[in-house]
Amino acid sequence: MNSILIGPPASGKGTAASRVSEKLGLPHISTGDIFRANIKGQTELGKQVLEYTSTGKLVPDELTIKIVDDRLNQDDAKKGFMLDGFPRTMPQAEALDGITQIDKVIFINAPDELCMNRMSGRYVCKSTGKIYNINNYPKPQKMDLDDDGNFVAAYDDETGEKLIQREDDTPEIVAKRLADYHTQTEPILDFYRKKGVVIEIDGALEAEAVQQKIIEELSEE
Repeated sequence: MNSILIGPPASGKGTAASRVSEKLGLPHISTGDIFRANIKGQTELGKQVLEYTSTGKLVPDELTIKIVDDRLNQDDAKKGFMLDGFPRTMPQAEALDGITQIDKVIFINAPDELCMNRMSGRYVCKSTGKIYNINNYPKPQKMDLDDDGNFVAAYDDETGEKLIQREDDTPEIVAKRLADYHTQTEPILDFYRKKGVVIEIDGALEAEAVQQKIIEELSEE
């Protein structure tokens, strides 16, 4: 089963892709994870990617397509995969069409207001890359609050390291990312709807409910 998860920033697709792919035994291929690993390792690719992501811009199609093509040719992806964060533009979708066949596209539909609220509470562990949300799911087990119950700090469940907010989760960059999604990524849905492979899921549902619905859809084949 070759599948794609599409949704606006903070729709929950990253968490869903990770958990669903594990349950179904499919490799979770996230361009975001690949980019972040290279940024952390300070590779040449990471430096190129950082020039774009630090200002909320999308990484150029040519670079992203090459990375995904190489990843899909690895042995563990031969029997199926779940793509997360790719394709994001029509040129990427058309390029992917020439690389492999896509069986299902899961569209997690969430309104901008909900996504903005989620991103305002999103924190990440710098060393492990694990993402938490202090307002929603997954919440860190340990959080510091002031006397009025307001959030002060949160810590990684495994390492105890203090969590941070990513530079691309600031309000200005979040607004830019949502605008890019509407203009560049949403048209991809029509491309796949014509192929009859799009399944829409309500992104306002609880994370566990979204994940269960995805599992049900992908298990029908």
